[in-house]
Amino acid sequence: MRKLKVIGLHNRVIQMAYIEVKENSEIIVPDNPTIGYIEGDGIGPDISKATISVINSALEFSYEGSRSIVWEKVFAGEEAFEKTGKHLPQESLDQIRKCVVAIKGPLTTPIGQGFRSLNVALRQYFDLYANVRPVKYFPGVPSPVKAPEKMNMVVFRENTEDVYAGIEWKHDSLEAAEVRNFLSSKLGVKLTDDTGIGLKPISRFRSSRLVRKAIQYAIKNNRRSVTLVHKGNIMKYTEGAFKDWGYEVASSEFSEETVTEEDYMKDPELYSGKIIVKDRIADNMFQQILTRTDDYDIIATTNLNGDYLSDAMAAQVGGLGLAPGGNMGDTHAIFEAVHGTAPKYAGLDVANPTSLMLSGVMMLRHLGWSEAADVTESAIMEAYSDQKVTQDLARVLNIKALKCSEFAEEVIKRMKSPKQ
Repeated sequence: MRKLKVIGLHNRVIQMAYIEVKENSEIIVPDNPTIGYIEGDGIGPDISKATISVINSALEFSYEGSRSIVWEKVFAGEEAFEKTGKHLPQESLDQIRKCVVAIKGPLTTPIGQGFRSLNVALRQYFDLYANVRPVKYFPGVPSPVKAPEKMNMVVFRENTEDVYAGIEWKHDSLEAAEVRNFLSSKLGVKLTDDTGIGLKPISRFRSSRLVRKAIQYAIKNNRRSVTLVHKGNIMKYTEGAFKDWGYEVASSEFSEETVTEEDYMKDPELYSGKIIVKDRIADNMFQQILTRTDDYDIIATTNLNGDYLSDAMAAQVGGLGLAPGGNMGDTHAIFEAVHGTAPKYAGLDVANPTSLMLSGVMMLRHLGWSEAADVTESAIMEAYSDQKVTQDLARVLNIKALKCSEFAEEVIKRMKSPKQ
């Protein structure tokens, strides 16, 4: 169904269309798709406005009017609660389902009511099982490490189970007492009465589809390796099983494109050009991203491991303010800033919008619009190279800070048509 609608933050009126999903989960993107956007709480409105202006400009530079996005606002978080009494109303979920693809600013987690986390709720509702976090260095950004340019990794973090399953009971609850009694009487596991209990589910199905998506990404983007990160030396039937199931996916579904590290080391020339699948213990991997950064490429891992690893990687290249993220399932995808709401900076136009802008770059690539993605990423990189930065980095560099909106303007100034 098509109708007239105002595009984004501009005053142009164009024909609106929605992304279609085929039976095999492939998406068909029209030239003017309707994309949902959640402004977010705290600094969310500032960085969302800056991001949409940059994406709109990149589309104009890249396609000269032949492609554009119709931005449809979706209410969630504090703004939604004020309007509807719910932080995540069903109408908003229905909007995202219809749009298929959305982008969002940071959301405050409601305390003592509703979902434990709105972000988790969105991921679980749409089965966005892969949290994808690319981390790379932009010249000009201050870094705590000597060679930040070696960082160019993409983390695929399982998004629906492990600690995100949220299965736990307070130490003094009836449920915890029942679980402790069951463990004691049936399995011989003795726990003290002041022990809270949480379960860590990791399944073959969810592990396999996460690794599958990581390998598919590696093939599509000509990456060198996929590393399965786990704590299988201690948790053999959850973390260790994740590793085993990952290797099974590689050997049974991608035998022509992949090779295990063990086989590769026997004859590197024979397997030249294949994607190397290897595994590392989680705590060792934390060291490896610091000491042997350029040995790693794509990381596939369980939820908690992926959480702290991706944050630590971002710290090496300037922090979470520069870290994009995408939550992807078989059909739907929501791209997001990975940092928090920073409420003390709300409405002050001082926040760094780079995380959300780069998440927009991920979104453009997901839509198949690589030209606009390249234009945006190159312009952001050039802005940083010229040390045009917001207050979070300006104070480290001891230079004048740009406002959030001014940073967006500097990025737009540096955009070049793909034809140039």
